[in-house]
Amino acid sequence: MGRKLYVGNLPYSIGEAELQDLFGKAGAVESVRVMRDMATGRARGFAFVEMATDEEAQKAISEFNEYDLGGRALAVNEARPKPEHSGGSGFGGGRGKGGSGGAGGSRRREPRW
Repeated sequence: MGRKLYVGNLPYSIGEAELQDLFGKAGAVESVRVMRDMATGRARGFAFVEMATDEEAQKAISEFNEYDLGGRALAVNEARPKPEHSGGSGFGGGRGKGGSGGAGGSRRREPRW
């Protein structure tokens, strides 16, 4: 069991201070991070809360999973690590479809490997 929790289905108006107070009822809170849209700054409806111990994290899950906050049932569970990407975009490095050429023009095409 990890100490970092995923908290989903949050009201968009929620802030770090409110979550700090709420999860503080289950134990010592080390950090709270409400995820926000980078363009608008609006909350995205989920956050990560890190508790001081595994026991406090488990207590927070027990107490606050399906807890009604602002008319929404929270989803609280252990946060999973973000999957690692193997580098690159996975789209073949941009080969094959570039270049110029208009209607009727002859265009050299790269072979598809």
